[in-house]
Amino acid sequence: MPLETIYVVRHGFRTSWLVDPLTGTYSSSIKTPTGGPADPALTAHGCDQARELGDRLLAVDPPIERVYSSLYYRCLQTIEPFVRKAEATPGASTPRDAAVTTTAAASVGGTLRVRGETGIGEWYGAANFEHPVPATPDVLESHFPALLDHSYKPAVVPTRMGEGVDLLHDRVASTMEALIAECDRDGIRTIILCSHAAVVIALGRVLTGNMPESIETEDFKAFTCGLSLYRRRQGGLASYTKDQGAAAVEKVDSRGGTVGSAVNGAASADTNIRCAEWRGGRGVSGGWDCLLNSDCSFLSAGEERGWRFSGDESFNSAAGERSILGAGSVADGADRSETQKLDSRDGSGPKNAAGGSRL
Repeated sequence: MPLETIYVVRHGFRTSWLVDPLTGTYSSSIKTPTGGPADPALTAHGCDQARELGDRLLAVDPPIERVYSSLYYRCLQTIEPFVRKAEATPGASTPRDAAVTTTAAASVGGTLRVRGETGIGEWYGAANFEHPVPATPDVLESHFPALLDHSYKPAVVPTRMGEGVDLLHDRVASTMEALIAECDRDGIRTIILCSHAAVVIALGRVLTGNMPESIETEDFKAFTCGLSLYRRRQGGLASYTKDQGAAAVEKVDSRGGTVGSAVNGAASADTNIRCAEWRGGRGVSGGWDCLLNSDCSFLSAGEERGWRFSGDESFNSAAGERSILGAGSVADGADRSETQKLDSRDGSGPKNAAGGSRL
């Protein structure tokens, strides 16, 4: 059976940091679990949000059969309560019929694991210095034992030098083509993605195919631990051409390409992301309809830390060609306009004109 339902969630309320965008140096007054100042943990309130989110996800219908997440600490910390509760709850997140494939069955029913996907990792504007990367698998395993599927290889690898807004959206579209094709092949019907505010908004745009004329348009929302739901359009799979489907499956199966295709721990990446045209209402893989837009009705404090794009939010240099997987561990990086000497991160990312943040 093909993929039918995609849930999307932003990480919970996190701790803060500072960055000097002239040097790309991050600092934090609170020591981070992985040692990288740009890889903070959730606050106590964020942990409460994550637990409430976990309870909500256990009750969703259709149940979640596969989990993809950014590899930053705050995202893994957000999705962990759901995965642990699903493992401990008989019948939670199990296949809905006996026809599900062996590949799908291996990821549910007590052995649900998180697939760390760099293609839905944090967005940084283009710069002439390297941006942060997640911690290494060994470090993450020490903090999240038996949570990650270490056999999984990311579908898309962003460049170390960051991306402009258009490239971000195409990066997300390319990632989703690969993940959807992977789930179609494996008989997975329902998945969840845990990511960051800018990516959450980009996901809404590439899935529905609705890219606004102004990047600052407030269309898809991204509150902390807000839950979005996308359903495959009726007839969407049929309209997903044979050539498109074959190309997407090849990206997943090869696991040996560059940015925009599947990778195998590549140390280099190409900024020429390749994905089918999704704009103009097409949407990736036949198109999806948004049924929930960052719903926070299940959270005790409701909607918090909303964010929207405020311009390109990048430095004026072109993106480089180094893969984040080639770094091995968290590196210094920066973000935001180079006209700001010091950028204060308030617990949810760089401030924009609306007072929100993306990370």
